[in-house]
Amino acid sequence: MGRNEFFAGLFLLGCANGIVARAIATVQDIGWLNAAIGLFDVSAIVLAACASGLWLMMRGREQSVTPIDLVVGAVALTLIALPIGASSCIAVTGTAIYILLFTHRDLPMRRGALVLLAMTVPMFWSRLLFQLFANFILEIDASLVGWLLGANRTGNMVRFVNDDGYLVIMPPCSSLANMSLAFLCWITVSEFAGRRRALSDLWWCLLACGSVLAINVGRLSVMGISLQHYDSIHSPIGNAAADALILMVTLGWSFLGVRRELLSHA
Repeated sequence: MGRNEFFAGLFLLGCANGIVARAIATVQDIGWLNAAIGLFDVSAIVLAACASGLWLMMRGREQSVTPIDLVVGAVALTLIALPIGASSCIAVTGTAIYILLFTHRDLPMRRGALVLLAMTVPMFWSRLLFQLFANFILEIDASLVGWLLGANRTGNMVRFVNDDGYLVIMPPCSSLANMSLAFLCWITVSEFAGRRRALSDLWWCLLACGSVLAINVGRLSVMGISLQHYDSIHSPIGNAAADALILMVTLGWSFLGVRRELLSHA
């Protein structure tokens, strides 16, 4: 087994375990039908990133597995074997960082490791960050919504425009999760296209994240008009439509940012 195949197998197990754990938890929370409509709380961007990262890993040069690789693999496999989805994301994170630090001549393998490392941001690290600073993050969204609507805000609650109660912004509606997906989308598309890192990358990433923020805050603002608007938009179909719009916008900015690389390969 080559070095690229060895690590690709580890990443495949880690990604699969993390995704399956998320899907099972989603089914337990909201049932099979709603979970299926919401793609089991696993974004299409995450699935595409996993596939792209593994494909890039397999394109790496044929090299022999080193003893240190086996040690890293044994530690990663131990974490993946634990019945905890978060431990798989930690294993993927550690393995990807190891490859980035100690694989200098194999560019496809490094690109694949970077994509898979970025994949752990929406799958684990942004959620961990949210647990630590949940109130502060939700209050930012609430402040933006209250400012747009000219409505009173208390913490993460914004009063409906028609005074029909309060819109409570909960963690699943936070802009942070969607912005982390926009970041992942840019990393995946740029690495898959073979783009060289440049200062302009920050601009394209900010455009994608800013657009996602605008869409999410706009959606929350419409929900904050009245309870009827909330019921219409905050539904499985409404959530799926918002996710589709965010996906199209993030893909649009990402492909626009790598248009030269795509044209050079055409």
